[in-house]
Amino acid sequence: MSRIGKKPVVIPAGVTAKVEGQAISIKGGKGELHFTAPDDVAVKLEQQELSVSPRSQDKKARAAWGMTRSIVNNLVIGVSKGFERKLEITGVGYKAAVAGKNLQLSLGYSHDINFPIPEGISIVAPKPTEVSITGIDKQRVGQIAAEIRSLRPPEPYKGKGVKYAGEFIFRKEGKKK
Repeated sequence: MSRIGKKPVVIPAGVTAKVEGQAISIKGGKGELHFTAPDDVAVKLEQQELSVSPRSQDKKARAAWGMTRSIVNNLVIGVSKGFERKLEITGVGYKAAVAGKNLQLSLGYSHDINFPIPEGISIVAPKPTEVSITGIDKQRVGQIAAEIRSLRPPEPYKGKGVKYAGEFIFRKEGKKK
């Protein structure tokens, strides 16, 4: 039994949900998101609650049960509150700035990196060493944050690079003479 799958997804005020077969549509103040549930699960809308249940008890259906419930919950949170991911930039001369529809990053290379800001995602650099990524789709926000982090991942000796806010970087000791 899935502990996550058993819980119904409560739809807050200001958010509307529509279920047509396996297609789920959630609309809220920040936008609209769609999801098609796998055939192994059934999704029902009852009195401002979405409930997910497996169609059978095989392993594939039970695995899809909890995953589908989590995705539907993220859709509801996304259209009502939105998601945010923060990055920290550490290093001498490393900085970020938003220039038009691009995020301009100076990460110690011979050239600046212009990262295009995708549609539906908002990127803000309140300080030159901080980047904040916001949007309604949790997967896209996380993917964009991972792509920016991969441009200069943090290294273990001096800790220079781009890391998630609050991420612990295991530091190594250098060679001793």
